[in-house]
Amino acid sequence: MSRVVRRFTRRVPRWRPRVTPVRLDQATPLQRDALKITPSNTRVSDYVLTLAHDPESLRVRSPLFNAIMYDRGGLSRAEREIGALAASMVNRCLFCAAVHADRHATLEKDAHVTDELFAKGEKAELGQRERALFDFASKLSRAPAEAGGGDVQALRDAGLDDGEILDLVLSTALFGWANRLMHVLGDPIATEPQA
Repeated sequence: MSRVVRRFTRRVPRWRPRVTPVRLDQATPLQRDALKITPSNTRVSDYVLTLAHDPESLRVRSPLFNAIMYDRGGLSRAEREIGALAASMVNRCLFCAAVHADRHATLEKDAHVTDELFAKGEKAELGQRERALFDFASKLSRAPAEAGGGDVQALRDAGLDDGEILDLVLSTALFGWANRLMHVLGDPIATEPQA
């Protein structure tokens, strides 16, 4: 029996769509064209196959996702994952939180930051840079107007330049949108019983 995941974890659950994903062998030419560029340039997930029901949007979304999360320069990949993780935690998207916590831990070769965030939330003990990234992304996710000049200054004080700040805004905003799609289109399902 599968169970919906109820808590944050780095163990990435399976995502069970509520809408039947497009089958590749039955995809229209427009859907196949939109599926050529998957978000991470890896396999085509059930999530992306579900989004393929709207191929015009997917054709724009996938390159945008790749540019925001994987482009060279600016904020590091691991730090972009902090923006995605903060948005996912604020929005209670347990699937995305698991994916981005796991990616951050893998990229950093250290799970301390993500374990601390999952254990203590906003009271997590973080370094200055991680604290500024997480706080800004959290405020931006709760309500954009909450992230103000003092938060931008905290990012600058932590060593971020304008390009890195823009990357943080983009990765956070991208997951504000993605979280909402994940919530309405499916559920995170535990691959093993949760404790």
